[in-house]
Amino acid sequence: MEAINRRSTLAIGLTMAATPLIIRATPVAAETYGPDEGKEVAPGVRIVDLGERASNIPAYAMVKLRDVVIQPGAKTPDNKMKNDMLCHMTEGELSVVQNEKKFTVKKGDVWTCHKADTTEGTQNTSSAVAIMRIIDLMTA
Repeated sequence: MEAINRRSTLAIGLTMAATPLIIRATPVAAETYGPDEGKEVAPGVRIVDLGERASNIPAYAMVKLRDVVIQPGAKTPDNKMKNDMLCHMTEGELSVVQNEKKFTVKKGDVWTCHKADTTEGTQNTSSAVAIMRIIDLMTA
C-alpha cells in the first residue's frame, strides 16, 4: 500500500471540495406537460392548475398558481382580467397585447396585470412550446 503524503491529501481534499460544484452546475430540465394535462381553453392552449392557498396579504384572500401551456401558433383570446396577477415566462416566448400595447416576453421575463383595467391576449409565434406561469391574487 502506498503511503499518503501531503500532496495526495491535498489532491483528495480539492477533489472532494469541487464535487458539489460540479453537481450543482448540471442544468435542470424544465417541467414538461403531456398533451392532455390540464384543461383546454382554446385550440393549442391548456391551463394546468398547480395549487392554491389562503393569503396572508390583507388585500387578497387567496393565491392560486397555474401554468398556461401554449403550443406554437396558438393564441389566447383577449380577456379582461378577473383578478390581479403576476405572470412569469418559464419556457419559450410569447407576443402579448395588453391594453392595445404589444410586447414580447421571453423565458425569465415577468409582467403584471391589474384587475380594474387590463385586457390581455397572447400568441406563441415561435416554434417551441411556451409556458406562462401565473400567480392569481384573489380578493374575497
